[in-house]
Amino acid sequence: MFGINTPELIIIVVLAVLVIGPTRLPGYLDKLKNLIREVRRMASGARETIKEEAGVDIDDIDWKKYDPRQYDPRRIIREALLDDDDVDALNSLKTAPAAAIASMMGKDGDKQDHSPVAVEPDPVRLAEGQRAPFDVEAT
Repeated sequence: MFGINTPELIIIVVLAVLVIGPTRLPGYLDKLKNLIREVRRMASGARETIKEEAGVDIDDIDWKKYDPRQYDPRRIIREALLDDDDVDALNSLKTAPAAAIASMMGKDGDKQDHSPVAVEPDPVRLAEGQRAPFDVEAT
C-alpha cells in the first residue's frame, strides 16, 4: 500500500493520534469514514455508468486480450507481409512442428516442392565501377 510497510504504518498512526489528540480524533475518524464511503460510492457509480454506456459488465471483459505485453511487433509484421497460405503453414509449424515437417517431407525423407519456406533471390552483382542505384524517397 503506497510503499509503506506495517511498522511504518503503525508509526504514522501513532504520530497522527499524538498530533491530532484524543479530543479531535473521533471527528477526524468520522471524516475518514465518510471519505471512504464516498470513494466507494463513486467507484460503484463509475462501474454502473460503464455498464450502461458500453453494455458490458466489467467482470465479463477479458482483460488479458488487451494486455500490450502480449503483442510482438515482429510477429504482427511477419503475418502482415506473408500470404494467407504462408501464415497457415507458420501456424501449423508452431502448433505441431513434427507433424508439419513430416507432411512437407516425402515418404523417403526428401523435401517436396510445396514447402512453405521462402527462397530469397540471388543478389544482383554490379559491374566493377558501377554505382548502386539511389532512391531519394527511400531515405
